Amino acid sequence: MNKLRQMQELTRGMDQTPFFKMLRPPFELRPFMLAFKERYKLALATNRSATVPALIEHLGLAEIFDAVASALDKVRPKPAPDILQLCLERAGVDASRAVYIGDSKVDREAAESAGIHFIGVGRRVEYHRLIPTLADLPPALEQLIASLC
Repeated sequence: MNKLRQMQELTRGMDQTPFFKMLRPPFELRPFMLAFKERYKLALATNRSATVPALIEHLGLAEIFDAVASALDKVRPKPAPDILQLCLERAGVDASRAVYIGDSKVDREAAESAGIHFIGVGRRVEYHRLIPTLADLPPALEQLIASLC
């Protein structure tokens, strides 16, 4: 077994909540997300599993999301569209009216497979709608919405 696989196996059963205090969001996430929640339904689609509920709580994002889907839901991980489709179903939103914000090629591929619009964030993903940081999302989202009307 290679070292990466060994590390993944080891961390899979490990309690990661002690590491949450090391997370340093670049800005206060809760007010940022609440501003979006006033206008849109919000969902979280992640390949993470056991840490998702505790991480949401730690970041002060409990009750922010209309839908959450993760590996705990026993669906195929991204880049398969399953997690995104489950979020759409739970939030009651049609794929053509949804936007997925992601920071990886896997996120982009999942959005494309699910028929969801995509906005890339950061340097790890290439896409024609790309923003440097999450803080740049409001105008990018408005621009995307305007282009669809």
